[in-house]
Amino acid sequence: MLLKRLPRLRDTAVDPREAFAGTFHVAEGYGQLAAAHAQAAAGEPPAVPPSEIYCHSLTDPTILGPGLAARGYQTLTLFGLHTPARLFARDNDGVREELLKSTLAQLDAHLAEPLADCLATDAEGRPCLEARSPLDLERDLGLPGGNIFHRALSWPHTQDGTGRWGVETRHPNVLLCGAGAVRGGGVSGVPGHNAAMAVLEAGES
Repeated sequence: MLLKRLPRLRDTAVDPREAFAGTFHVAEGYGQLAAAHAQAAAGEPPAVPPSEIYCHSLTDPTILGPGLAARGYQTLTLFGLHTPARLFARDNDGVREELLKSTLAQLDAHLAEPLADCLATDAEGRPCLEARSPLDLERDLGLPGGNIFHRALSWPHTQDGTGRWGVETRHPNVLLCGAGAVRGGGVSGVPGHNAAMAVLEAGES
């Protein structure tokens, strides 16, 4: 989403630029996560959907054009949790809209003003907000089930017990260096490290 300004937090004097500088956790208490997981496992969208928000433009203003950055615009990226692809199979558009409303309501509960009042609008006056379900991500980006790790993770070992580093494939000269590695870790660089170690280890044998 594109914001014309960052929202202020309710009942606090914290500068919004500080509040949104890291990972902003919403409805992620242990009990909330457990309840959301149980509802999703039962085939229902979580009533109180947990989420995490990132304001990447605070870290890297070049994400935006110079004009928008100079006027104080910001981007927010929200990751909804416990919303597997199967929840959207019966009505992708309807469930996406339902979860969008309930997720934003959880965020609004922490804000001094509705997020809708902070959203930028396009040339036709529509709010600059884009929501994508796991099925949308699979269709548009080829992510199986919308999974950012490209498959279900396995921890801490491969399912069949093979593969010392968790990056091996059935092809000896092909290693996984990204989020699709057995243990995931897309932004950590761990898969790249493990792939390098696998190469070095193979060279020694």
